Amino acid sequence: MPVNLGDKIRQLRKGKGISQEVLAQYLGVSFQAVSKWETGTTLPDVTLIPAIASFFGVSTDELFDYNRLEAERRVREICQQAYACRQSDPVQSEQILREGLKKYPGNDVILNNLLYTMAAPERGEEMVTICKTLIEGTHDDAVKYDALRILAQTYHDMGQQDLVAPTLEQIPELYFTKLECMALLLEGEAAFKAARQHMGLCLEQLVEMLLVMERQGQGEGKDQYRRLAQQVLELFERELRPGGELVREIREELLGGAQA
Repeated sequence: MPVNLGDKIRQLRKGKGISQEVLAQYLGVSFQAVSKWETGTTLPDVTLIPAIASFFGVSTDELFDYNRLEAERRVREICQQAYACRQSDPVQSEQILREGLKKYPGNDVILNNLLYTMAAPERGEEMVTICKTLIEGTHDDAVKYDALRILAQTYHDMGQQDLVAPTLEQIPELYFTKLECMALLLEGEAAFKAARQHMGLCLEQLVEMLLVMERQGQGEGKDQYRRLAQQVLELFERELRPGGELVREIREELLGGAQA
């Protein structure tokens, strides 16, 4: 908590020009209780927090000196710092996020990012616990659905295949994305940027689905899917030179750097 709650109550009380007795009478407690809050000896019962905030005409966030926008900014910085070294040093990335959780306990965005520093089955049980915590507690649908996706992948990696389908069934099927809508409905640089990001996403998904068809296919013909995936990547790399880095990343991740 950025500021001691007792100090905040004392500041607000003095700012209003009232005594501890007046505040105590309004809240239905003894003035000794108010005195103990202000000296930090005890804390108000949680059920009194809304009444205290209402008396002083502030929000509960203000009472705790909690700046939501500043907290969100700091959380983004922590996650960006962790993301920068996620591939090269996942241990360091995890450490950054865990330090962030000490400052922002239970933050769903940090917990969501933390999942990407772990791998199943080695740490599957811990991942399952975090995923379930996010699914049940977050108010952010993007975090919830990502946690469901990771939970299904974790069950798969742990050999608990019977739990995969029921988990995936909780994710709604969407036939459009925000990036797609932005590309179609915005204009200028914003539309171009969204289209480029969406194209990269679609390219990766197309290649990945072709490889799934190769793995699940039957007979000699299934090899054609890998060849097609390689040809798609070559086409993008040749025709869209600024996208070459993206193509190389997809090739390395999904094809192991294989060339046609």
